[in-house]
Amino acid sequence: MTMKAVWYEATGTAEDVLQFGEMSSPDVGAGEVLVRMKTSGVNPSDVKSRAGMRGPIPFPRVIPHSDGAGIIEAVGEGIDSSRIGQRVWIWNAAWRRAFGTCSELLAIPSAQAVPLPDNTGFDAGACLGIPASTAYHGVFSDGSVEGQTILVTGGAGAVGHYAIQLAKYGGAHVITTVSGDAKAAHAKSAGAEHIINYKTESVTDKINDLTGGAGVDRVIEVEFGGNLSDVAPVLKAGAVIATYGSMADPKPSLPFYDLMFKNVTLKMYLVYLLSDAARKQTVEGLNAALASGKISHAIAKRIPLKDTAKAHEIVEAASEMGNIVIDI
Repeated sequence: MTMKAVWYEATGTAEDVLQFGEMSSPDVGAGEVLVRMKTSGVNPSDVKSRAGMRGPIPFPRVIPHSDGAGIIEAVGEGIDSSRIGQRVWIWNAAWRRAFGTCSELLAIPSAQAVPLPDNTGFDAGACLGIPASTAYHGVFSDGSVEGQTILVTGGAGAVGHYAIQLAKYGGAHVITTVSGDAKAAHAKSAGAEHIINYKTESVTDKINDLTGGAGVDRVIEVEFGGNLSDVAPVLKAGAVIATYGSMADPKPSLPFYDLMFKNVTLKMYLVYLLSDAARKQTVEGLNAALASGKISHAIAKRIPLKDTAKAHEIVEAASEMGNIVIDI
């Protein structure tokens, strides 16, 4: 039995190394489920791995993408057959594995195929493993945020768009930063109450203005090093910086005593490496938020499986606001 898939056998440009064709379908092993994939999500980490920015290719052949959604078609030994026919979303499919979601069929440990709420489409399901989960853990990993003031930097990004909505869902007041009018409109559509254009306004002064000098309780931070000089002065005592990126300044210098005398917690995290307890909290909490009907999804483009290279190029160019989803 064969299936259609996209794969690469060497790192390089999307056009040069991504191949579309047929290969043998996977067998479902003990503790696994076999998922008929409907969608596959393309994230920056996927294109960086394919380009070789994360090191040499780890397997002779790699089917890319960690995120996706589909329907369970078969189960392996030890898995209840009642899972067959279940709609699911996938996390960590390509993390330290050769077989990601960019194929018609995927065999994966049962725990990594999460029931997809009935009100959530397969396109949205392809955005949950990395963008939405990163946002959820950043917002809620220390408990309730009800009544807090949260700063989401990069509110027009895929993670930022979910973080704004999840913070609002949790009862927080949300301030966000963007770099232009179109991105401001995108962040506003997610529910941000205050939007700061960091290209034309002082982030520090504006936040002090908006909070009456009180500052923020929590920061969901896309660019830790690049933004620290703006963020450090507006942190409340006991504030948390939950950061998942620092591309512009990967070796930032810390204003140690400024942060220490505010009792600030710096939480650096990678969604691929959540503990079992944190993963459970994220998966269950995110599904509850989705089921509430209060979370919307920004799907920028849906692209056919055979054109996956084009999808990678769009993500690399950062030319779209929202998530890029492959239709399988």
